[in-house]
Amino acid sequence: MSGSTGATAPPRPGPTTAQELPSPYSLPLHALRLLQRCALPLILWFAAGELVRFVLLYAATEVAYGDFRQVRLVAVMTLLTFVILAALTVVTGMLHALRGALWEIRARSGEGAADERFFRTLDRVAPAFAVLYLAWGFQKEDARDVYQMDIFHHFYDLTSASWFGEDSDVGRGLVDLDWRVSLGAMAAMFALKALFAKFVAKGKGGFFGFGAAFSEFAFVFYGLNATVVLANARSDWVEHRSVVSGAEEIWAETKKSVPVWDAVTDWFGDVWPFFLDAVTVPLAWLTVAMLVYGAYSDETRTLVKGTRLERGVDRLEGSHDLTQKSFDQVTGGFRDRWLPLANSLRVVFRAGAPLFGMMCLCYVGVTVAAEYADRWLRQLIGTQEEWVWTFQGPPLSFLREMVVTVLTTALLAATYDLAATRARLRGEPLNDV
Repeated sequence: MSGSTGATAPPRPGPTTAQELPSPYSLPLHALRLLQRCALPLILWFAAGELVRFVLLYAATEVAYGDFRQVRLVAVMTLLTFVILAALTVVTGMLHALRGALWEIRARSGEGAADERFFRTLDRVAPAFAVLYLAWGFQKEDARDVYQMDIFHHFYDLTSASWFGEDSDVGRGLVDLDWRVSLGAMAAMFALKALFAKFVAKGKGGFFGFGAAFSEFAFVFYGLNATVVLANARSDWVEHRSVVSGAEEIWAETKKSVPVWDAVTDWFGDVWPFFLDAVTVPLAWLTVAMLVYGAYSDETRTLVKGTRLERGVDRLEGSHDLTQKSFDQVTGGFRDRWLPLANSLRVVFRAGAPLFGMMCLCYVGVTVAAEYADRWLRQLIGTQEEWVWTFQGPPLSFLREMVVTVLTTALLAATYDLAATRARLRGEPLNDV
């Protein structure tokens, strides 16, 4: 499954001179070229990932019921963590399967660089993948799938309890963990996370990177219930403070007194979700691709190198430790979310802004076309009974997700390959790592 199946044949030689810089507008063609060479391993990776995901989701709906309820709920959180780690493995595997077909990787091999093994890549990518995954809230979809699987699998238990006016635990596997158990598990995962982080920082081998990703996810999920309880208590206290109450009144008066305020905020609220789906989400996954191929940086200095802002970074790094820690506390969430994406955008823009525009356009085009194709197929198949879609729907959903995932994976790899190739031919190879 390492991708050698699609990359052993002699590839078409890539550009060799500065006059042969590949055009950014050739991105769709290059993505299809990669897909033609590596379609089989991509499909196998996706199918295996969906099988493992289904097994883990099903196990999470089964282990939640029985004696020792709190212990079982900890197991549910653990299985949710494994669901995300399975997604990490599949994403890394699919991108790794395309390595042998990329011009940039072949150029490195020609310079004597050894090809990186899959498990080494997985261990290196895991910690940063965990930060990106949590920073952008991709875990919400996994939690939603656990909930939906639970409701679907125990539907009759839920309706029976509702009919007789009884309480039911169906669908509550992720929210019923006692806050004290949650807090204890959170503390244990924090210690484990710190331990793995030290091993990763020292560059030790093994699966310490993968362990760091597991502890990062588990730390968030185990501590979720305790965090919600403490946050609710804190918000109840804060709401009664006079400063907060006064600020809320001023905010309400501002909305009334400024004529265009509601129009601007409503427009921004309508546009922002589309911006995230069309620009930031593909850029986040492009960051993961750069992690896999080894041309990535999340350092602030790399982003501002050669600009006036680099002096500000120098002053901050030369300041007192307390100043640096305060800055990290204030900007930590912002940096985790936006700095890796900004560095990825910088890398792509080095190859020309049209490449980034083509990537976003193709990404959105694939997603929208797949939705329309799915609707057309459902209308073509048709049925007079709604319940028939209970078993007709999943194969169609699997087919749609497979096509979208395979195409977007090839698109991300092609985007990186074009950016890296253009940079290399201009004498500026991507060497952030």
